[in-house]
Amino acid sequence: QVQLVESGGGLVQAGASLRLACAASGRSVDLYSLGWFRQSPGKEREFVAGTNRSGRGTIYSDSVKGRFTISRPSATTVYLQMSSLKPEDTAVYYCAATWRYSSSATEYAYWGQGTQVTVSS
Repeated sequence: QVQLVESGGGLVQAGASLRLACAASGRSVDLYSLGWFRQSPGKEREFVAGTNRSGRGTIYSDSVKGRFTISRPSATTVYLQMSSLKPEDTAVYYCAATWRYSSSATEYAYWGQGTQVTVSS
C-alpha cells in the first residue's frame, strides 16, 4: 500500500507560478514511479507529468512541456513546478503511483485525494 498526499494548490492569476508537492508513504514506495494527473469538470483525467523511481527520468504531456517541471528529490517526495499558468490549467491535480513508468492512468494503482488549482484570466 502506498499513501499519497498532495499540497500546494490555490488560486493564482494567469502567468503566475505554483508548486505542488506530493508526500508518498508506505511499503517500498521507492520502487514506484510517480506521476501527476489533472481533471477539470466534464473532462477525463489527463496525464500531466511523470518521473521514474530514481527521479532521473521524466515525461510530460505536450500541453505542459516547457512550462511544468516534475522533480523527485527523495523517494517519498515529488514536486510539480508550474510556470506560465493559463486558465486552461485549472483542474484538480492528483499525485499517483505506479509500478510502471507510464503516462496511462490505468497503470497507476494508488492515488492521492487531489488539490485544486485555479488560474484566473
